Amino acid sequence: MSGSKSQLRILVVDDEELVRDFLKEALIRRSYDVDIAEDGKKAKIILQENTYDLVLTDLKMPGISGLELLRYIKAHHPDTQVIMITAYGTIENAVEAMRLGAFDYVTKPFTSGEIDLVVEKAIEHRRLVDENRYLRNELSSKYCFSSIVGQSKVMHEVFEIMRVVAPNHSTVLIEGESGTGKELVARAIHYNSPRKNKPFIKINCAALPEGLIESELFGHEKGAYTHAFSRSRGKFEQANGGTILFDEIGEMAPGLQAKLLRVLQEREFERIGGNETIQVDVRVLATTNRNLQEEVEKNRFRPDLYYRLNVITIQLPPMIRRREDIPLLAQHFLSRYCEEYNKNLSGISDEALEYLTRADWPGNVRELANRIERAVVLCRNELIDVKDMQSGDRSQLNSIEEYPQIPGTSLRDFEKWLILKTLSSQKYNRTKTAKLLNISIRTLRNKIKEYRDADGEEIQ
Repeated sequence: MSGSKSQLRILVVDDEELVRDFLKEALIRRSYDVDIAEDGKKAKIILQENTYDLVLTDLKMPGISGLELLRYIKAHHPDTQVIMITAYGTIENAVEAMRLGAFDYVTKPFTSGEIDLVVEKAIEHRRLVDENRYLRNELSSKYCFSSIVGQSKVMHEVFEIMRVVAPNHSTVLIEGESGTGKELVARAIHYNSPRKNKPFIKINCAALPEGLIESELFGHEKGAYTHAFSRSRGKFEQANGGTILFDEIGEMAPGLQAKLLRVLQEREFERIGGNETIQVDVRVLATTNRNLQEEVEKNRFRPDLYYRLNVITIQLPPMIRRREDIPLLAQHFLSRYCEEYNKNLSGISDEALEYLTRADWPGNVRELANRIERAVVLCRNELIDVKDMQSGDRSQLNSIEEYPQIPGTSLRDFEKWLILKTLSSQKYNRTKTAKLLNISIRTLRNKIKEYRDADGEEIQ
């Protein structure tokens, strides 16, 4: 639907000539394209040949009533908004019409100002519906299976599992190193499932705020604690009917694991400070860069929660196990970033592709994408060459060769040196530091606390 009023089409249906003329004149004055029909039968004939953004129809008409016409419109033109016109004594019927799908109703007598207001609201609602549909189609296109690049045998196996599990409601655990595309797979599963038009809610388990974790997940009632000035819906309620993704679930605190287990088993919970049991219909997906089986054996992850999550497992391979996909991925990212930065590059040289294919890529697909983006930005020729790829090989950190290579140096000391050096290079910004080191903020925080407690060092 176009946003221009001159292109918005409205059909007025009323058996009273004075009402029809009044409405037509009022709407034309607002630059709408208006047709009229004197009864429901004539309106149905017009609707069989034309499409309208909005229909204003009288409720009580001889022959085909407004309610019958409403049912016909919703069956054959579901996107068309309908406003009912009713006399004061038939408001109950107007309420029934809204239950059947009418947008609103106006009662006779009405002014042109009242008509302007209700029509503007209906048109705006139609615009939002169209915009929402467009955005959902864009998301579905972005997260279709074909948007995940890969032709290697291991990726074909991943695609096959995704196609099988997407249409059902089973819980899926997605395992893989950082940067392998776990969230992309989770979103693809959601947007290729019957829940695609419902919410997709992501929860970063490593970043859940201490002390507010339960409120974040389950919500709270007004007055449940200080500053709880109103009722708040948690992530589970927000995701009702859709999908909830627990990103890096291996980082979740043990106490919260027990509460999550109950929700997964019973699909119900209570808000903090409330007694009402809330039931939800939510599909659960989870990602982890840890081996949860090992975490269970080390008593760092609840076994019952692990078995509840581990219904279907998708294992994403690291780049070193899918090297044959690297040229394909490189071309994919080249197209993306050429478009983003408005650059017209002819491609990547054979030498550069060979360089990319031989590299180890500890940061996996994410690191490859970053390298291609950097090369696109820095390339001064038409063809990306090895030197464009090599720029940035040395990170913002200085080379690890600067660390004194003293025989007998412990791994802990080297780890400490690397973390502190990264913190310093990032001006003690912990979020950027954790990202560079490919660890979670919680892990970084624990390491800093360990150094402070053991060595007495003051670390920002």
